[in-house]
Order: sequence, then structure tokens, then C-alpha cells
Amino acid sequence: MIMKFKLLLLLSPLFLSVMSCSTLAQSQKINITDPAKLHQFFHHTKGNKVIISGHRGGMIEGFPENSIATFENTLKYTPAFYEIDPRLTKDSVIVLMHDVTLDRTTTGTGKLADYTWDELQDLRLRDPFGNVTEHRIPKLEDVIKWARGKTILNLDKKDVPLEMIAELIEKHKAIGFVMLTVHSPEQARFYLDKNPNSMFSAHIKTPAEFEKYDKANIPWNQVMAYIGPNVKPENQTMYKLLHDKGVKCMISSAPTYDKLKTKEERAEAYRAIVEDGADVIESDLPIEVSEAIKGM
Repeated sequence: MIMKFKLLLLLSPLFLSVMSCSTLAQSQKINITDPAKLHQFFHHTKGNKVIISGHRGGMIEGFPENSIATFENTLKYTPAFYEIDPRLTKDSVIVLMHDVTLDRTTTGTGKLADYTWDELQDLRLRDPFGNVTEHRIPKLEDVIKWARGKTILNLDKKDVPLEMIAELIEKHKAIGFVMLTVHSPEQARFYLDKNPNSMFSAHIKTPAEFEKYDKANIPWNQVMAYIGPNVKPENQTMYKLLHDKGVKCMISSAPTYDKLKTKEERAEAYRAIVEDGADVIESDLPIEVSEAIKGM
């Protein structure tokens, strides 16, 4: 009996450690699959916690952009949703690929659209430093299946017809965790006509663009607004307009502050984005952003 008690004491720290890791892993997920909860997640309220968006999932050595492996790796460190890039193959399969060509991110060359899905299976993805990995180009529908209950996907507008995107979301009943990047009220209206619960990441960088969405009666409770890549005085006007409508505002540091040379410089920039008033930070380095703004 005494030996069993001692064994339990020895095992307890290990047990607690395993339970802690399990709880941590679960806490990194954004488990939203209901449209109403998705709309609420992006509703602005004063003092709301900043949300992190992984641009193409994130850029880290050993992990290719726009891949499930990268999405899973980021979720180990921070809850995040992902901006990803659907494109069409020669035989009209929707896959994830940012560039028109394969050269930068895969072992292939030439235009993605010149390859069939089967032909793409011979290629491997490269990480941000050009290293070849074991990972292949994924189908969008496989990423949607993976994402359910784990995160939210934001589909950028590339070369896939809006009709095909709408049909795929409907096929997988994914309107509760898949949102759509739109560049105009007309694009938003197209999706709303297909499904009135559609959630948008809308490019609204100026008061004039704000007015266009307002006059088009795009429901503000179904919009997150991308207002640009920089901290600048003009942002305050956009924060006021959009926050008054309950709309969360996103700054993307991918083309700007992510390019700063040191981790310290980047961290200072990420904190400045939060202090400026942003509700969402989109970044190539979502893990770094999480570390930098912890406790803010």
C-alpha cells in the first residue's frame, strides 16, 4: 500500500504535466462552427482581446505556407485563424497556392493552372527559406474538413470563380467557420445571395469605401474590415466609423512590419498596432505576434 502511494506521488507531476499539455493544446483551437457564433467572434466591443490571423498559415523554417502542417504548428502556440489562397488546377480542382507559378513554393516550375491535380502529386512544397519538405499541395476541401472545430479559414480572392467557392462551402456546410475576402460590396452581395449567413473580410481602407458598403446594405455584423498594412493617423477615422458599427478592424503586418530585421523591432511594431486600436493582426509570423502582445 505504501509503495503504491509513493508511486502515485511520483507519477502525479507527470500526470499533471500531461493534463496541462492536453488542456493547452485544446485551448489553442478556435472551435466555432455556427454562423451566429462566427459573426459574434468578429463583433467589436471595447477592450476585446486581439485576434491573430496567420497569413498563409505562417512563415517558419520547416513549414510551407498554405499547408495543413503549418496550420497545425501555429495552433500549438497560439489560437489563430488563417488567410489562405485558393487557386484552380488545369482540371478545375481548387488547391491552396498563393503565387500564379509553382517555382517559389514547390519543386515544380511554371504556372499552376498548366498542371492537373494528379500531376501536382509529384511535387513537394518548400518552406519560406526554399528548403524542400515532405508536404504536398493540399486541396481546399481537405483543408476545410481539417479546420472544422479547430480554426476559422479566410479565403482570399484569387482565380477561383465566386460560384465555385460558394458551392464548395455549401457542399461541406462550412459557412460557420469559413469567411470570404471581398474587395467590393458587389462581391459580398453575390455571396449573401447564395447564403445570407456569409461572413466577410472586406477591404475597407477609406471613408469612401465604408460608404459604399453602408449604402449597399451589407450587414455590418457579418464584416471584419481590413484597413491596411500600416499604423497611421488616418486609421483613427476608420476605427471610429467601423467600431461604431461593431466591426473589428484588421491591420496586416505581412508586407510591412514583419519585414523588420530583429525580433525586438517586430515585437515593438506589433504592440504599436494594438495600441493604435486594431482588433486583428494578420501576420506571416503569428507565433511572434502572440508572444509580443501577450498580456495586452
